[in-house]
Amino acid sequence: MTVNEIKAPISGEMAEFELKFKASMKSAVPLLNKIIHYIVKRKGKQMRPMFVFLSAKVCGEMNESSYRAAALIELLHTATLVHDDVVDDSNERRGFFSVNALWKNKIAVLVGDFLLSRGLLLSIDNGDFHLLSIVSNAVKEMSEGELLQIEKARRLDIDEAVYFDIIRKKTASLIASCCACGAASVTTDKQVIERMRTFGEAVGIAFQIKDDLFDYGDGTNIGKPTGIDIKEKKMTLPLIYALNNASFLGKRRIINIVKNNNNDPKKVAEVIDFVIKSGGIQYAENKMNEFKQKALTLLSTFTDCPSRTSLEGLVRYTTERKN
Repeated sequence: MTVNEIKAPISGEMAEFELKFKASMKSAVPLLNKIIHYIVKRKGKQMRPMFVFLSAKVCGEMNESSYRAAALIELLHTATLVHDDVVDDSNERRGFFSVNALWKNKIAVLVGDFLLSRGLLLSIDNGDFHLLSIVSNAVKEMSEGELLQIEKARRLDIDEAVYFDIIRKKTASLIASCCACGAASVTTDKQVIERMRTFGEAVGIAFQIKDDLFDYGDGTNIGKPTGIDIKEKKMTLPLIYALNNASFLGKRRIINIVKNNNNDPKKVAEVIDFVIKSGGIQYAENKMNEFKQKALTLLSTFTDCPSRTSLEGLVRYTTERKN
């Protein structure tokens, strides 16, 4: 399914959401409105609102609370991205200049704070405390996951269990909160909300493993691997598997490259070749497909409808995408 086909059952809701989302970000400060306009204009595929609305429609009838759930997630997530760019000293996001590149760090931090407060107020003003609880927990987990990854990158001592803990918190918790909020906006059934949260978590883990694979050319395009994760000393699943199955000397050699020669293109290519020959790509693909299947199996327990079909398409899209 294409993104437009996936969006079909919620196309009207997505159009309405754009208007509501812009309204939720309004400020009396002209500079802030200028920056907000810039942020909104360069938004991506809007996967998060799609997960919220499709989950809501699978579990019940969409309402104003569903729109606020999507706006809350977008506000808090956008705030974390603006802050991330400051922390990473990044001048670009999705091919556009980052907020800090155009308006400097101090303004970017304040814009992130503003977005965070707008999300909190949107929930409090409408009594959506159950949604605020879900999303706040996700933001907490994302911060913990990021810090855990930074801590482990210093020593390069990540095993598979720690890796899954990091990506569950750092990436999967956000998609899990989208699905849980969608469900919680239309039902009070805790079991249904938890089932939808678990579904989102499985999709998020599969999504992150797919991202890991892009560093190695995704196994289908080995001629153009990027090695960005290696340069940033990130221990991804293909590399963890390869190191676990290497000899003592082989492991020591590769860890030394990642630690000390991670900016040497020839050495990075050596690590990529080592991972491919060790079967790390295939292992990671198998794991990704396990989580993809877990997500689809959970989804099959919900009533069949166009929105469920679109969610299935979204699961496949996240694991079969080319970028």
